[in-house]
Amino acid sequence: MWNPESRRRAAGLLTFLLAGCGGGAPAVVPAGTATSPEATLALLTALAHDSLEGRATGRPGSTRAAAIIAAEMARIGLAPAGDSGFHQRIPLILGTRAINNRPVSGPMLATSFAARDSFPPSQRLPGVNVIGVLAGSDPALANEHVVVSAHYDHIGIRAPVNGDSINNGADDDASGVVAVLKIAERMARGPKPRRTVYFAAWTGEESGGLGARWYSDHPVRPLSEMAANLQIEMIGRPDSLAGGPGRAWLTGYERSTMGEMLAAGGVPIGPDKRPAQQFFQRSDNYRFALRGVVAHTLSTFNMHTDYHRPSDEVDKVDAVHMARVIDAATRAVQLLADGPRPTWKPGGKPTPPAPRN
Repeated sequence: MWNPESRRRAAGLLTFLLAGCGGGAPAVVPAGTATSPEATLALLTALAHDSLEGRATGRPGSTRAAAIIAAEMARIGLAPAGDSGFHQRIPLILGTRAINNRPVSGPMLATSFAARDSFPPSQRLPGVNVIGVLAGSDPALANEHVVVSAHYDHIGIRAPVNGDSINNGADDDASGVVAVLKIAERMARGPKPRRTVYFAAWTGEESGGLGARWYSDHPVRPLSEMAANLQIEMIGRPDSLAGGPGRAWLTGYERSTMGEMLAAGGVPIGPDKRPAQQFFQRSDNYRFALRGVVAHTLSTFNMHTDYHRPSDEVDKVDAVHMARVIDAATRAVQLLADGPRPTWKPGGKPTPPAPRN
């Protein structure tokens, strides 16, 4: 439980973060050798705040979330890596698609910005990935990079459940975005990684991986130069099958050498104990895996029943556990940036689906 002083400090940081979203100076988070649970909680609360209205893709709350993330990247000292500062613009439209044989309106990718402009203004949606970069220090690895990512969108406002209609998505996936930013903050202090590291917050994961799909077709650097992708998804609560607080699991662990490499380096991570759920295919890492990049997702999702419900709130998150997982994920990224390039095991690389006739 948080004592009153811890909550007061977290609330103060939250105030500064939300002010930064409106154009003021972003918060200065105290430095330390380990991730601060208080600072973790404050940033998580900012991204899962009611004012962001569930961060639905193409909606104002998502735009505000992107502003918070970009402000944090700037404060940390990352260099912008988008086509508009930290933002990589995405041609989103409001279209109609079939879900369970029923037409549903939702965000979709246009094939280009020119194609997007052919739609009426009412169907054009704002959308960006948020990307910052920390340059590598080893000239021998100058043409290799690692992408650390999470998705910042969620499912927005829906029918009320017990009087609450805002799906804040504290665990899914504000927790992963906080991890990406805290890892960047730790690594920016030095020593510099050997490989260049990109830190990315994708939009549109809940709508079919739109942001990661666009990036995989329009990468900042060629995908052939991407040594690895580590997606971070839902680390807000401990998972007993992973070993409890501070421990995580990796989707598709058996598919590549990444998991064993991280475990050998002292990262408290193990295989996904729920293979029937097919988590490897259910997050943005899969977009890159299909393109040949060794890409996995780190998570501690314990199958809690608040998934995609308004009850996925900050007060359900174990901030101490989350901070320790961020420490572990920081070590994982350091190993990926400085160590051998992970490889697929025989039969581990997924096969892209055959094109439809």
